[in-house]
Amino acid sequence: MVRLNEPVVLGLSYKSLILLAGGGFLLYKAVKEIHHVVEAIPEQSQKVTSHVTFSQAISQILMLDIVFSIDSVITAVGLTDNLLVIYASVIASFVCVLAFSGPIAGFVQKHVSLKILALSFLVTIGVTLGVEGLGGHVPKAYIYLPMGFALGVEFLQMRLTHNQEQRAKQKN
Repeated sequence: MVRLNEPVVLGLSYKSLILLAGGGFLLYKAVKEIHHVVEAIPEQSQKVTSHVTFSQAISQILMLDIVFSIDSVITAVGLTDNLLVIYASVIASFVCVLAFSGPIAGFVQKHVSLKILALSFLVTIGVTLGVEGLGGHVPKAYIYLPMGFALGVEFLQMRLTHNQEQRAKQKN
C-alpha cells in the first residue's frame, strides 16, 4: 500500500508533492484568469470560435468538471491519508460540480467583482497549499474567516448597487 506521508523526492512525500502541485496549479490558473478579467480583452481581438458539436461540448464540460474536482483531491489529501476518503471526495465533488456549476458560473459571470473575489480566494488557497506542502501549517480560521467576511462585504455591496439601480429606475 502506498503511504502518502513517506518521503519520496528531496524529503517530500507524495502528499507534499500533491499539495505543492495543486497549489501551483491554483495560483497559475487564478492569476491568469484575474489578468484576463482585469485587462478586459476587446471582442475584436479575441479568437473566432469554431462550431462545436454536442458531443464535443459534453466531453469538454466533463473534462472541466474533472479538472475542478482536483481541488477536492488536494483538500482530501491535505486532511487524510485514507484513500477511501480521497476517492469519496472526488466522486462527491464531481457530482456537485455537474449539478451546480451552470447556475453558479452564470451568477459569478454577471457580477465581475464577485469573480475577482473568488479568484483571490483561489490565490489564497494556492499559497496555503504551497506552505503546507513545504511542511508549514496555516490555521484554517486564518483563511476562512477573512474569506467569509470579504464575501459578506461583497454581498452588501451588491445589494447596495441593486437598490441604487432600483431607485434610479423609479425616478425615471
